[in-house]
Amino acid sequence: SEDYGSMLLAEALLEECLKENFAKLKDSIPLTEKNEPKLSEAKQYLTNILSRGKLRPKYMTEAMLILGKLHYVEGSYRDAISMYARAGIDDLSTKDEPLYMLRLVTEAFVIKGLSLERSTNSIASRARLCEREEEVMACFETACVIAQVYLQELEKTLNNTHSRSIKGSNMTYSEFELSYFLEAALQSAYVTHLKKGNIVKGMRSLREILRTVETKATQTFKMVRGMNGRWEVLLHSLSEDCYWSPLSDPLPEFMNKEDQSYVSNLLCRRPELCTEENAYCPQDNVEEALLLLLISESMANRDAVISRAPDQRDDRAVSLRDASAVYDLLSITLGRRGQYVMLSECLERAMKFAFDEFHLWYQLALSMVACGKSAYAVSVLKECAKLRPTDPTIPLLAAKVCIGSLHWLEEGEYFAKMVIDLGEDAGESLAKGYLALGLTYSLQATDATLKGTQDELNKKALQTLERARDLAPEDHQIILYLSLQLALVRQISDAIEHLQEALQLCKDDMNSLHLLALLFSAQKHYQHALDVINMAVVEYPESF
Repeated sequence: SEDYGSMLLAEALLEECLKENFAKLKDSIPLTEKNEPKLSEAKQYLTNILSRGKLRPKYMTEAMLILGKLHYVEGSYRDAISMYARAGIDDLSTKDEPLYMLRLVTEAFVIKGLSLERSTNSIASRARLCEREEEVMACFETACVIAQVYLQELEKTLNNTHSRSIKGSNMTYSEFELSYFLEAALQSAYVTHLKKGNIVKGMRSLREILRTVETKATQTFKMVRGMNGRWEVLLHSLSEDCYWSPLSDPLPEFMNKEDQSYVSNLLCRRPELCTEENAYCPQDNVEEALLLLLISESMANRDAVISRAPDQRDDRAVSLRDASAVYDLLSITLGRRGQYVMLSECLERAMKFAFDEFHLWYQLALSMVACGKSAYAVSVLKECAKLRPTDPTIPLLAAKVCIGSLHWLEEGEYFAKMVIDLGEDAGESLAKGYLALGLTYSLQATDATLKGTQDELNKKALQTLERARDLAPEDHQIILYLSLQLALVRQISDAIEHLQEALQLCKDDMNSLHLLALLFSAQKHYQHALDVINMAVVEYPESF
């Protein structure tokens, strides 16, 4: 009983030490007994227990598994492998074993795999290296299966415990927090497959993890690690021709190239999978990526940290970073399908935690412009301009929407002047700012009812457009609009002269050809006009 108590104490000391040094563990920095008294004390307990050999065989195995883990964290990878060989983990059965034993066995397999990975430098033979790689994969795949069984059984146990306790009591999240080694057990298999280029094996492993019955412990993992890994493969590594749906088999030529499964036959327990009944099944890689991203977006929204309290700053930053990554990929994926309405709805949901976050606000504005929600887009762009007052592209886009889609000429003038007020800081956008302002004056002149007002606005439009042309003499679009303004005030010869400049810069511009035909027609040069029209129709046969 004294040795059993010492074993429990040793494990507690080791776990405390790992919790205190989580960052070092994550970066694979070995811990030393000299700097970690808890580690030293735990090692002393375990070494004494094994040297005495008084415990029952079952508990001796447990002590070996704990000591193997300790060897790994202190960087003694060969000692860890030897200890697991001594414990005989390859022959251990998980049938009817208690929960803590499932956890120990999961950790043992993943640690053995990681230790073997870090010990390959000493192998000279290529054949031996291949054997070692197969052994590593066997460890990772076995660890992944047992980890999922363990987490599902843990959830059932905790739910049963709490269902018998006081009504309304809530489970704390810490009971479900994944340890470093459990997370490694879930992801090492598919990550290693994908690194080796085994896309089929990696995708199958990842899909299986995501299809297992949900537990609280795996929710965050599935969103951040699993789903991210899967849409990356779907969008970056798998073409539409090579895609296979989750409920079908991959193409035979891919199966022949892939390695076989390495999972131990001793595993008589498998994780429960979600039922396939009434399940939606994607038909191509973009659909599957989109499904994963929408699920991730839902989870990111649900778990978003929106408190502005100073002590929540780090959690808020992590929450925002994860959500932003999902929304960026949603923008790419939905954009490929032209689903801008859905994208704008998704981004509107993000606004609850996007306070002062320019990137998300600007994404929302762009999505609203793309789906035709122009009035909303202008409101959002005003907020973007407050967040980035020195960025000329924001008021320039707002001016474009006001002038084009909404015909809000006063607002368009306001935004154009915002760009001009930036002066030289606006850079190349300054000429565009003058162009936008010139267009608003021209359109205001068209709407004006008094002749004096029309003349004044036309004069201002012409002066502003000439200023824009001086700033960007090589911009054919500015010259086109200057030519149009000259045409509107009946200076047809000057308009044609400027338009020829524009066509020299861009010979096949449709709007320039269209205006040239109109100007020839206005001067009664009908044959020239017809020649231009025939040339333009050949170039743009679909233009009504």
